[in-house]
Amino acid sequence: MADYKIFAINPGSTSTKIALIQNEEVLFSKNVAHEASKLDEFDGISAQLPYRKETIINLLKENNISLDGISACVGRGGGLFSMEGGTYEVDDLIFEHAKNGENGVQHPAQLGPQLAREFAAEYNCPAFVVNPPDVDEYWDLARMTGLKGVYRKCHLHSLNLKETAIRHAHSHGEKYEEKNYIVCHIGGGISISAHRQGRMVDGFDIVGGEGPMAPTRSGSVPVAELLRYVADKDLKDVKSVCTRTGGLVNHLGTSDALEVTKRAADGDKYAQMVWDTMVYQICKAIGAMAPVLDCKVDGILLGGGMVHNKEMVATIKERCGAIAEVFAYPGEFEMEAMAAGAIRVLSGEEKVKKYSGKPAFQGFDFVK
Repeated sequence: MADYKIFAINPGSTSTKIALIQNEEVLFSKNVAHEASKLDEFDGISAQLPYRKETIINLLKENNISLDGISACVGRGGGLFSMEGGTYEVDDLIFEHAKNGENGVQHPAQLGPQLAREFAAEYNCPAFVVNPPDVDEYWDLARMTGLKGVYRKCHLHSLNLKETAIRHAHSHGEKYEEKNYIVCHIGGGISISAHRQGRMVDGFDIVGGEGPMAPTRSGSVPVAELLRYVADKDLKDVKSVCTRTGGLVNHLGTSDALEVTKRAADGDKYAQMVWDTMVYQICKAIGAMAPVLDCKVDGILLGGGMVHNKEMVATIKERCGAIAEVFAYPGEFEMEAMAAGAIRVLSGEEKVKKYSGKPAFQGFDFVK
């Protein structure tokens, strides 16, 4: 097997994480924090590009890390229209859409393709994005709702979900494209998804308020009760409860799962009920994905930071084990997942994909 050395960049709201990965070995990994006051000096996300790049260069110098001979640069995708999963070369269109935040969402992840291309140009190698946040492989039945013109959107932890499934298949001598999995990311956010022969065909829109309660998200709430709840509240506050201040934070004032479970163990009945409810809802969501796969499920795969909680994993196995065998992969490996996607293309295992610049779903032509 040829040696591939990949430089991965993952810009976050107040930090930039970088990693140098050779094949499957992480040679160097660092997460550098940025002062919020410094980032506030810039007019928009993309204006941060020179500052973030300089920060990375200084970090590499301080740690005596050379990028000479790298095979590719990979950046966390952002600002792009929805697309099918895979590895995409950062061409002019991806660069411009990331720079402009073409999908209307301003998020630090849109710096990923820009930074990757900047470093790739300097070190004469390709730049990629791998399973960016806006992956959308839903089939038609997953899109329609009970309201005309209102469609379900795909907002999931696509990178970790698909990489967990790919790694699981490989570890069992199988191909992701030939298997059916229910894949879960259980961390600061919670994503439950159905993967049918290599495509993530259904899941819960976590940005839109679907799915289980999570540390910072409310999850699904009955519409009538939600309308009553929001009647005297500002729309901005309501959106915040759906995505940033709901779930464990709303109930208990913290998103720290370790703190919640400790409070429960110390006899806090409220904390115990909230925690048990979240796990219960995760199990319900897993069950909901089984019919999507015609109940022919080759495995239920659990990834994310909270999967370190053995009691939670045991509960999921007890409640969902009749659907399929449950496998736990604790932690997150976004940087490794980005590198792996690039290596699959460089080695010829996968073909690089071309970004169309158009949303994966643009409505049904039979709906007037």
